Amino acid sequence: MIKEGCPGSREIRNPYPEEIKCIWCKTSNEIWSDETEVSCKGCGKTISRDMGFTCLQWCPAAKECVGAEKYDRLMKAATKQ
Repeated sequence: MIKEGCPGSREIRNPYPEEIKCIWCKTSNEIWSDETEVSCKGCGKTISRDMGFTCLQWCPAAKECVGAEKYDRLMKAATKQ
């Protein structure tokens, strides 16, 4: 069950596209707000970005709120940073 009341997880639950430039070839790439990595469409290298501190790190209901798969994927990426 995904909770709808938490405003802190809104962009995780309802992702939107953003643009990110490859640091190697400067190609503009689409990355979604709930992603931490994308393969560059220009050179194929992995582009990573910092998600920053989110409610996933402190909220006891985070896994239930955003869903187990998305929670596990984002927390794994957060531990790499």
